[in-house]
Amino acid sequence: MKTIVKETITAIIATLLFAIVLCGIYPVVIMLIGQLAFPHQANGSLIESRDRRIVGSELLGQNFSGAKYFQPRPSAAGLGYDAANSSGSNLGPTSKKFINGTTKPTALPAKEAGGTPLPGPDVVDFDGIKLRVLGYCESNGISYELIQDGKPVDQKTFKTDKGEYDQVKLITAFNDDARPLTIRPGSLIPGDAVTASASGLDPHISPKNALLQAARVAKERGIGMDAVSAEIHKATAGAQFGILGDSGVNVLKLNLALDNLTAH
Repeated sequence: MKTIVKETITAIIATLLFAIVLCGIYPVVIMLIGQLAFPHQANGSLIESRDRRIVGSELLGQNFSGAKYFQPRPSAAGLGYDAANSSGSNLGPTSKKFINGTTKPTALPAKEAGGTPLPGPDVVDFDGIKLRVLGYCESNGISYELIQDGKPVDQKTFKTDKGEYDQVKLITAFNDDARPLTIRPGSLIPGDAVTASASGLDPHISPKNALLQAARVAKERGIGMDAVSAEIHKATAGAQFGILGDSGVNVLKLNLALDNLTAH
């Protein structure tokens, strides 16, 4: 009986001791080391604008609106760039959905209360690689052709009266097994320009992707290509330790640097 009591007391003391050390002292020591030695990284690698507002983290990709900004990789994190819902599309390179995209039907309200909803127009469910390539070419002034039956087709066939592409019509044509529509860009499109990363939050794009966007950004900002290229070079990080991964351009840093440049 005395042995059981002794072992129980020993176990309780050991549990309390380890709880104090591992749940109290150790985290505090690590936190202090981080704050003293690596304060920027320990606090999330946050980036501030010229007016001292936090605009993001150099570790997380985010969306930018406006043609004057470099665009990041597509994102499958939640509804896009959701840091609380990091994920990829989980679609493989041979997936028809991944390549061609998909549409889905919608429903309109019933004419009478309690009636059956009416069928509505189809909408884009998943855009797919082909549609992203087309959008990338359109945004960045890259020539391209729409190909069907082995020959170019008139782009107006897939545009609305307003001159905009009907994305549902395009995706339907992409998925036509008998006469599939495809797109042939005038130059190679980097994979990172039209595919999401596994996390959906990659803050970097490839230097090739950045250079293809540079002309659009320079035109929209009214500055020379040399100035934009110089900022791309400054925002480019090489492979980690010189061997791990590829060079990448931090989109947030690049866009902020250009904002600062054109603000003067």
